[in-house]
This record gives sequence, structure tokens and C-alpha cells, in this order.
Amino acid sequence: MTAPQFDAEREVDLARWRRAVVALWWLPVAGLVLGAIVGVLYSFRGGTNYKATALISLGQPTSPGGALVPSYGTNPRAVSQIVSGAKFQEQAANYADMRPAALRGHVSVGTIGSAGAGAARTQPLISLTVTGTHGKNVALAANKLADIVVAQTTASYVQEKIRTFEATLANVTRQIDGITTDLNVYKAALAEARKQKLDPLQQLVIVGQEDNAETRQGNLIAQQETLQQQLVFAKQVESAKVVEPAAAIKAAAHTKSTSLVIGALIGLILGAIVAIAGEGRLRRA
Repeated sequence: MTAPQFDAEREVDLARWRRAVVALWWLPVAGLVLGAIVGVLYSFRGGTNYKATALISLGQPTSPGGALVPSYGTNPRAVSQIVSGAKFQEQAANYADMRPAALRGHVSVGTIGSAGAGAARTQPLISLTVTGTHGKNVALAANKLADIVVAQTTASYVQEKIRTFEATLANVTRQIDGITTDLNVYKAALAEARKQKLDPLQQLVIVGQEDNAETRQGNLIAQQETLQQQLVFAKQVESAKVVEPAAAIKAAAHTKSTSLVIGALIGLILGAIVAIAGEGRLRRA
């Protein structure tokens, strides 16, 4: 018999609430109007929020033997630790003309890429997002933090490799230029020897020197091509870099229509609650 009594009591409460709302109808209506007014006023607060996201590749540094070099610089979790540090956030805030406190809790890091068996060999993209109320400052802070991440991860190690490759490549290029000059001299000398019909033995000496120079030139050109490929690989694959700089976009805005509807709904509910409570007190009085 408990369930029927409970249902009966619930029906009585619902009926009483309905009578209260009907009797004191002006309270819900007043709540609806006041809520709508408050909602519209809230929309004028200028609460537009911006976010700026930079895409970063951590790179895949390799040893001189070609093996992958695992380190904290290739760990996406390291990026979270870097960008959440007070020192680096202060640097980004100063660069973006912001207060350091404006970045606390407004910097997030995500991973773009698939996780699985191949994740160890395929580094995902890192999305670094900064949110705030001023679009220009938010974008500047995000880009500065992205540059800091690049500098603190694999870029420093790979930059040393790049400098070595560039120095060696410049040396090889100078040697190729020198040998090219020598070859031109040998060819001119051989042509002159043949023109003057010098001793064949002397001509053979010139031909031998020319052949040696051409062989060395071919070896240097092969070395030059290898160095160029290694340099491109180091810059494009091994080193961390900003794939896409951050640009500020509107993340959320308090529009008038949305604020009006939400405010009116809240006011209507509060007005109905006040009507039910007020009717109960009046009835007891």
C-alpha cells in the first residue's frame, strides 16, 4: 500500500505546485522578464574568448650511424612540462605584452596522431593552444611558446649536426671548384700539346693528370650529393620545428540571443520556485 500512497502524495504536490504557479503567475513572468534583461546585459560584458594553436613537430633525431636517438625531446609529455614552467611562461608573457598570470591555466598541449605499435617510430604533431581575451596577444604568446619548445627539444642537437654538414659541404664545394679549374687547365694544355705535336709521352702525362682530376671530381660530387641529402633530412625530419604558426580565432562569444534565452529560462524557473514557496507560506498563514 506504500506505492499508491506515494503516487497520491506526488499527484497532490504537482497539483499544488500548478495551482501556486497559476495563482502567483506574475512571479514567473517577472522572473522571465528580469532574466532576459540580465542575460542581455551579460552579453555586453565583452566576454569574447580567443584561442591560438600552433602545430609543432618534435622531429626524429638519429645518431651518426642512422639509429633513432630516444630522448625527452621526442616525448610529447616533455612539451607539457616545458610550456607549464613559470620561467618559459614569463618569457612568452613578456613577449606578448601580457601578465604571466594571464597564461596560467590557459595553455594546453594535445597530440595529433595515432598511437600504437608504430608510434615509437612516427612522432605525432603537437598542438599547443593558448586562450585569452585578446586575440593578438594570445597568438604572440602561443608562437613564442612554440619557439621555446623547438629550442628546448631536438633542435639544439640537430643544429650541431646541421652546422657540421654545412661546413663539410662548403669545403667539398671549394674542392670541386678547384678541381674544375685544374681540369680546364689540363684540357687547354692537352689541346696545345696536340696542336704543337709534342712527344706522345708528354701528352700521356697530361692525360693521366686529367683522368686523376676527373676521378677525384666524381668522388667529391658524390660526397656533395650525400651531404646535401643529409642536410635536407636533418632540417626537414630530424629537427623539431613549428609546422604551422598560431593565429587567433574566436573560441566563444556571449551572443545577445543566446544570453537572452538562457537568462529568461533561468528567471522563469526561479520565478516558479518563488511562486510555489510563496503560495505555501500564504496558505499556512
